[in-house]
Amino acid sequence: MGISFKVSDADRAFITQIVDRAATIIPDMDKLEVKMSLTACHANGCPLRLADMAEADDFNLLHDVGGIHNCINRRTGKIDGLFRPRFAAPCHAEAVE
Repeated sequence: MGISFKVSDADRAFITQIVDRAATIIPDMDKLEVKMSLTACHANGCPLRLADMAEADDFNLLHDVGGIHNCINRRTGKIDGLFRPRFAAPCHAEAVE
């Protein structure tokens, strides 16, 4: 089974907004690669609070954009290592507590 890039139109619009904003801070960033990393993360096991991320200050936005892009497994679409995005949606166990 391959990586899913299936997200809603609204989520795709937020991801584009996030990447466009990050690109104004890091002008040599490859927007397509970063957009694919964020989409893969969101669609493959680590859903993001995209609306909150789009409104984040520059420091927190770049923390998650850079961390996701650097830690995404390009074969599975999952985050490798110990990185957890600040704007990750709470998993079910966290929401119950």
